[in-house]
Amino acid sequence: MLNINDTIVAIATPPGEGAIGIIRLSGPEAVGITNALFKGKDLNKQPTHTIHFGRIVDGNNVVDEVVVSLYKGPKSYTGEDVTEISCHGSDYVLQQVLQLCMQQGARMAKPGEFTLRAFLKGKLDLTQAEAVADLIASQSGSAHKAAIHNLRGGFSEDLKQMREQLITFSALIELELDFSQEDVEFADRTKFYELIERLTNATDQLLHSFRLGNVIKNGVKVAIIGKPNAGKSTLLNALLNEERAIVSEIAGTTRDTIEETININGILFRLIDTAGIREHSLDTIEIKGMERSVEAMNKADVVVYLFDLVESRKSEAVSEEVQAQKRIFEDSGINYLLVGNKADAAPDVITTDSHMLFISAKKKENIQQLKDALYNLVAAGVVQQEGTIITNARHYGALQEVAKSLTAIKTGLDNQLPGDLISLDIRTCLYYLGEITGEITTEDKLDYIFSKFCIGK
Repeated sequence: MLNINDTIVAIATPPGEGAIGIIRLSGPEAVGITNALFKGKDLNKQPTHTIHFGRIVDGNNVVDEVVVSLYKGPKSYTGEDVTEISCHGSDYVLQQVLQLCMQQGARMAKPGEFTLRAFLKGKLDLTQAEAVADLIASQSGSAHKAAIHNLRGGFSEDLKQMREQLITFSALIELELDFSQEDVEFADRTKFYELIERLTNATDQLLHSFRLGNVIKNGVKVAIIGKPNAGKSTLLNALLNEERAIVSEIAGTTRDTIEETININGILFRLIDTAGIREHSLDTIEIKGMERSVEAMNKADVVVYLFDLVESRKSEAVSEEVQAQKRIFEDSGINYLLVGNKADAAPDVITTDSHMLFISAKKKENIQQLKDALYNLVAAGVVQQEGTIITNARHYGALQEVAKSLTAIKTGLDNQLPGDLISLDIRTCLYYLGEITGEITTEDKLDYIFSKFCIGK
């Protein structure tokens, strides 16, 4: 475990040139180390939550004109004394200031160590700490909303209420064990049964939200597949509103998958343009591209199957092939959209089939309807949904164990098992609830969780 009693330092802004770069220090000597390099007011005599202009100097040399933000513990992010030195965004300047801080006794922070200290000082629980990383990584409105909800303690409050209610009944059941000779009941079994039902429903709701959480956190993988020259690359360009993929009348132009992202109503969609799939090819590279197309289809959350309406006019075989593809998707449980392209050139082929959309990728007709259909297929209601949405696989795994424990408690009540056996299942349930928030954890688990943070956080 890292030493949490020394003073750490790190660059808190991303690499590269910028107007401002920030050096962050936290620990008992944060103010003293900063003050030793700072020419301006005496920071040791200044009140907390104040900002001061001055210079960072190395002997007689001025390194930069800076602004120092001062936060004295426990009213700071980490619960310790914290200073933030806002320099000009030159990488050279930042490295110079960083080295000067380390020469004064600060240690280079490990990834996530500032947030780790906030957790260990009780400023955040583990779900809130992990929400910090989720907030930094958020790329859409829904991901931001979920992270903010957890950072503000929404998920923690849900778990706290569950733990408190269980602890109350656990204490009463264990009290019964102390009076086992008198054969008395302190815990009302009917109310306890109702509580277990409520907690089971709440846990199931959280577990069910994990599918939405994956959509929010990782985006929706959308594979655009179809035969060569169906217009897949043209469709990708139309959805992105830019010329990303090469478009040609020559069949088989796209040889490999191309992936790009778009944001639809606050949800990130990862669009994958694939090589055209056909039955026979002697081209080794094209065959490899088709293999990757099938692989992308199997890994996708949604498949957009694009077919050529002009070809449908010429041959009934195309219609049969589309229906066959539809049956394949339905049998395999794949979310899909059947999209007829080149509707402008074959308006007479358009049908009223509710499972199909008709577009012109080239003329960008009905592209918005396709976007709406993608959103409604997998994410409708996610952005508006209130309450906690699970986005973390660690939380999901622990909640699965909570659900198993609640089932065991309910089974014990149904079978009128003695209180000591029911008490064991309650303790197991409390253990996994505590594991989520960090009330019960190990050093190895903390090291793993915070190692995924950026260094300045």
